[in-house]
Amino acid sequence: MSPRVVDAAARRQAVAEAVFRVVVRDGVEQASLRNVALEASLAIGSIRHYFDSHDDMIIFAVEALIHSIDQRVVAHVQSLEDRTDLRRPAERVLSEILPLDDRRRDEAVLWLAFATAARTRPSLLPHAERLYDGVRALSGRALTVMAEAGTVAAGLDIALETERLASLLNGLTVDGVLHPDRMTPDLTVSLLRKHLDSLR
Repeated sequence: MSPRVVDAAARRQAVAEAVFRVVVRDGVEQASLRNVALEASLAIGSIRHYFDSHDDMIIFAVEALIHSIDQRVVAHVQSLEDRTDLRRPAERVLSEILPLDDRRRDEAVLWLAFATAARTRPSLLPHAERLYDGVRALSGRALTVMAEAGTVAAGLDIALETERLASLLNGLTVDGVLHPDRMTPDLTVSLLRKHLDSLR
């Protein structure tokens, strides 16, 4: 890979991180090319060099967010394979998408902001759907591994329980973002743990 390509990739990632900071602080509507350029300490022409349009920049940022979360979660999912009692490891995997610390809270804020924006921005909808589907895929994978290991009740309806678990995770995420003083990290983990324990 040539230095020019490496520099372009790094610059695009830096712009995505600037988008993240603006969105977390001020919302998607404030993530204009001009504001992102200021946040990234770049000329607006430099932003336009790497992105064809405002939508192109925002979509790249959403995909960067998905990639970051996926990489972290996949590493944890692989750790489930060699366990016997999987409730606590599954809890740790599922907790990766909950707003339990500053990094994960920022990711949750971004997820919620992008999902809300997609309601009126058709170009964002497929990418927001990927975030939504990712929660269900993670829920289904965790439950399937637990069922194969015999750590949930025999005959559990995995498809239905996947929807129930994903809905719980989404609700905990929204509450943790909008009401962090009430849906604290400790309460969030306790509710997730109680749910997983109830599947035995």
